[in-house]
Amino acid sequence: MTDIPHFPLSAVVGADDLKLALCLTAIDPKIGGVLIEGPRGMAKSTLARGLADLLASGQFVTLPLGATEERLVGTLDLDAALGEGRAQFSPGVLAKADGGVLYVDEVNLLPDHLVDLLLDVAASGTNLIERDGISHRHAARFVLIGTMNPEEGELRPQLLDRFGFNVALSGQTVPAERGQIIRRRLDFDSDPVAFCALWAEPQAALRERCTRARACLEAIALDDEALAQITQRCFAAGVDGLRADLVWLRGARAHAAWRGATAIAEEDIEAVAEFALRHRRQAQSPPPSPPNHEGQAPQASDTSPGQGQWGDMPAPALPTGARRDVPAWPKKP
Repeated sequence: MTDIPHFPLSAVVGADDLKLALCLTAIDPKIGGVLIEGPRGMAKSTLARGLADLLASGQFVTLPLGATEERLVGTLDLDAALGEGRAQFSPGVLAKADGGVLYVDEVNLLPDHLVDLLLDVAASGTNLIERDGISHRHAARFVLIGTMNPEEGELRPQLLDRFGFNVALSGQTVPAERGQIIRRRLDFDSDPVAFCALWAEPQAALRERCTRARACLEAIALDDEALAQITQRCFAAGVDGLRADLVWLRGARAHAAWRGATAIAEEDIEAVAEFALRHRRQAQSPPPSPPNHEGQAPQASDTSPGQGQWGDMPAPALPTGARRDVPAWPKKP
């Protein structure tokens, strides 16, 4: 049976910040994944699944709602162990997600015992199953992508911090974009294969850009100057722990690679600032402003961190026959 293809990320209208966050995560999976927040009906799942095509492995595994512990970690067949002298392991979701994406919809509704398991495995990169003195260990390194509607409950702080980036989608979409979103979705639902073929060239260009960025990532230094700016702003934002500093620095390097640059610049630090800080900033701390060249805080601006970064990418040509009611890479209104 042929799997139904995912909606291509290149065909998604709007959601520029989230598309950028997903691309940067594809460039450097060590960023730690993305938590996507937003109200119902914002295509959070569609956007999350678009990441799979940009990763080197392309593996995308979903943790189903109501999954059991055995479904998550796998099972050991004790009868086989007694009869054959070895443990027979049946892989769970964690084993299947190794090297790819583990997607958890409504992650804030995940039972506590599964959250604890996810935290352990995400921290160690290894899944250990033990039963009656028999154990099995396997690698479980994955990009964690979660979606949630904040109105339906909070996410445990330990798991919240495990996500490298956090992006919130607004429920207010301008009419022109709403119409284009609906038209493309209807076209996809009518014939997914034909729709993906129509968008194959723009999708290939996006995938190639991520591949090139991934190839040159390690050549870009995680330099002390960029780190100093980031650590100062993390301190000013009152974040707990040091994960924000590391994620922010990795994200800035991935953004430099995305631009095709050879070093981290101020624009790279700014592009991912809100992604790294949004879920870690203390409630009483306002978003910190970066110092200018004279060490003074800049004047207030209407441009939020990361705004327009996706739009800076040259707009790929629309496939023949595709509608262009709004630009393929729309700027924020």
